[in-house]
Parts: sequence; structure tokens; C-alpha cells
Amino acid sequence: MPRIVLAIVTGLASLMLASSQPAFAQDAAGFQAYLTQLRAAALAEGVSAATLDRVLPTLTFSETAIRIDQKASGGGGSGAIPMFTGSDEQRAIIGKAGPGRDKYRELRPQLDQIERELGVPPGIILAIYGKESNFGSYTGNFDTISALATLAYEGRRRALFEGEAIAALKMVDRGVPRTKLTGSWAGAMGKPQFLPSVYLRLAVDEDRNGFADIWDSEADAMASIANYLVAAGWRADRPWGVAVDVPSGFDRSAYRNRTVPTRCPRVFERHSRWMTLAEWEQLGFRPQAGFWPQDKDRILATLLEPDGPGNTAYLLTGNYRAILDYNCSNFYAMGVGLLADQIQR
Repeated sequence: MPRIVLAIVTGLASLMLASSQPAFAQDAAGFQAYLTQLRAAALAEGVSAATLDRVLPTLTFSETAIRIDQKASGGGGSGAIPMFTGSDEQRAIIGKAGPGRDKYRELRPQLDQIERELGVPPGIILAIYGKESNFGSYTGNFDTISALATLAYEGRRRALFEGEAIAALKMVDRGVPRTKLTGSWAGAMGKPQFLPSVYLRLAVDEDRNGFADIWDSEADAMASIANYLVAAGWRADRPWGVAVDVPSGFDRSAYRNRTVPTRCPRVFERHSRWMTLAEWEQLGFRPQAGFWPQDKDRILATLLEPDGPGNTAYLLTGNYRAILDYNCSNFYAMGVGLLADQIQR
């Protein structure tokens, strides 16, 4: 680079750095002022003054959390929907199936016990475990309360993040060690990546030691994942879905779901209307496994063709919807279901 140009660029960079420093300082100062507001809201929600006096002074402004959040929420979602085959989600099934089977052998007594208690198969639990934290190998290293308080202060989604920050303070107030509260930039914690509000509702102390430890106890984490799915509507008497061949000449428009989805419209608009498996069979649908689940006259299912007409389709039960409650993405839920089948094959 020519010396004169370098000098000009260096000078401009110095000016930009100097002008940016007060903004960062102002952000940090504003964050400290916001903590007064957070304290009042937490007190109103029942968090003790002693906990607030102990925790709030330890919180720090996380510019990184804001940067990641702005980048993560800046995308669209109106483009063409890609095919599932060949996607990162499908490739992840191949990469995680072996480790998932290893983990199943390691944890089988605990997982079988959880299935007896809650009705969720080990494969489904482990598939979510694998997708959320790579079987516990990465759970995030952000200070949860600092990250949530920062995102609440930033303000674009204050109601969400302030509520989660207060939920995290409630966790400390109820005895969860402050040092445990680490996780992703957006507040998802531990092996199952629960938000604080989800932890308060659904975390399970499976090993009966007085503390639902989703960070270090795989028994607690696995039972907590199962409990989440049960709360979302999981039923033990049906599969998540059935791979099927669609009959030639099937009139998809006649079976389109005509209700307008209020949540995750891009996900649910791809699903057909609900009918029993027996009714789908009468239309000429055939299970690729060669047999239907028991109670096909009773189990309702909706049709999804993730790769479009002419490719494998799936008749999805209410259990698929329970997986969607964990992460409202057809690719995510398909990945969980298919990975679970691979783990327990």
C-alpha cells in the first residue's frame, strides 16, 4: 500500500476508533442504568432483594451478544424453501448417528427408565440432545444473566429478554448456583439448551439429588428434554411420522390445509389437512416400511413432502408437532425424527 494512502487510512481509522469509544462507554453506562429498571421489575416478580443485591453488581454489558443477535435476526425467510435432501440437517444425521448410538449404549438404563416414566423414546431424546449441544460437548460460555440483561437493554425484543433475565434471577433465588448459569448468547442453557423460563417450568431432577442440573447431569438433562416434549403434547402410543409413497395422480390442492397458521406460517403452510392413517391408506398411500402403525384408524396425520412431489413423503403425527415446539423448523423436526430412527434402528 502506498505510504500516503496508508497514512490517510490510518488517520481515518483513528478518528473512527475515537468516535466509537464514547458510544461503547455510553452503552455500558446505559446498561448500568437499565439494571435499576430490571431490579424493580424483578422485585415485582418476587425475586428477593438479597439475590438482586448479590447478582446485579456482577452483570456486565455484552456487546458480543448484541452483535450476534442482530446478525441472527437480520435474515429474511421469504425465499424459496430448499430441499431437505442434501441439506445441512440431513448431513448432520449421518454425522451424529454413530455418536448417538454410542451415547445410547452408555445411557441406556437411564433412558429406558425415562421412557417408562414419560413415554418418550430414547432415540428422540438423544436426537435432540445431539442437535442442541452435540451430546453435551458444547453448551455455550456466555454468562446467561448478563447476556439476557444486555439484550433486554438493547430493546428490540425487550419483553422477551427481560422476562428471561428475570426468570434467570428466579433460578438463583431458588437455589440454582450462580456459576451454573452459562449458555448461548441468547440465554439457552445446558445440555438441552433451555431458556430460564423453560427451566423453571420443566427441568427435572431425575437423579433425585435435590437439583435439576441440566448442565452436568445427563440423567436430569435427558429427563428434562422428555418432559418438555410431553408438555408439548407427545404421546407414547404413536410414532413421530411414517415415510410413505404418494399415489400417482394425488390431488394435493384438495387436501391442502385451509386454516391460516398464526405461528411459524412458513412451517405449517407446507402441511396438509389432518386425516387418520387409515384414510390416507384409502387414498393409496403406502408406508415404505411395509406396514402401518397400530391404531391406524385412530392416529391423525398431516402430509409433508420435504423434497416436493415424486420423492419420499411423510405422514406426520402430533408427536412431530411436539418436536416443532422445541424448534419451529421442518428441517429441524425432520432431522430429529430421522436421526432418532437411526440411533434406535
